[in-house]
Amino acid sequence: MNPLIGIIIPVYGCKTHLTELYLRLKNVLTSISDNFEIILINDNCPQNSWDFITELCRKDSRVKGINLSRNFGQHYAITAGLDNSKSEWVVVMDCDLQDQPEEIIKFYKKAQEGYDVILGRRYERKDFWLKKLLSKGFYRLLSYLTDTKQDSTVGNFGMYHKKVIHSISAMGDSLRYFPTMIKWVGFNQTTVDIVHAERKDGKSAYSFRKLLNLSLDVMIAFSDKPLKLMVKLGLGISFVSFIVAIYNLIKYWVGDIKVLGWSSLIISIWFLSGIIIFMLGIVGLYIGKMFEKVKNRPFYIVKEYINLDE
Repeated sequence: MNPLIGIIIPVYGCKTHLTELYLRLKNVLTSISDNFEIILINDNCPQNSWDFITELCRKDSRVKGINLSRNFGQHYAITAGLDNSKSEWVVVMDCDLQDQPEEIIKFYKKAQEGYDVILGRRYERKDFWLKKLLSKGFYRLLSYLTDTKQDSTVGNFGMYHKKVIHSISAMGDSLRYFPTMIKWVGFNQTTVDIVHAERKDGKSAYSFRKLLNLSLDVMIAFSDKPLKLMVKLGLGISFVSFIVAIYNLIKYWVGDIKVLGWSSLIISIWFLSGIIIFMLGIVGLYIGKMFEKVKNRPFYIVKEYINLDE
């Protein structure tokens, strides 16, 4: 019999939280059903969390362990968990206890109303103000580029029906970004307000550089609007250049221009060269992603399973 609820948790830098996380999840899930599974994916955590995961799996067969061969990234670890879950309902959450297990009760109650996707809305995020500001800017830009409604208060934490998870797993995108993939597949979605907890210790694994790289990857992977904007920009520059050329030609005919300007020529060359290099860079990024796709490499490599069929 397949589990009713499965919990997918990528593990990186949460060694001290795993025991508390397991106990709180167990208390919450047993209040719904004893038929559940907790899948912990070790994304090559530098704190050697795999030993703790192994111990939890030995104590409780409902805890499953997936040990990746190296660090593939949070959303690839989530993909590994989704691919190995057989549950009717799947919850995706972080391991740092900012996503509180007790909120799963709200998700399950909402799911009984007929929704396929129940997203947790962190109406009061307990993150550093700069991270919240950058996140809000990123999601606004992502909403514009992908023509979808993105919410900076909504992350991975939520409950998803198995048909949604199967659709996500069937997506062949070489770049995995779970929140945007959930938006893309559709189904009957809703949000539930949840309490976002303070980070107990440590700091986010996402540095500014990693967030910037992730932003570029997601925007290119899920939108072709930058290419369309480049076409519009090129047409706009061509139109302005045509008007300026007509204006200067008229001034030349009437004798207002005696000596051609060196400064305006240099400025024009630098400006247009910058635009050309920028456009080539955008095109190059798209070609690079196509190159990654045609190599058809696996999204992740599993080194070891515990309590799961390989």
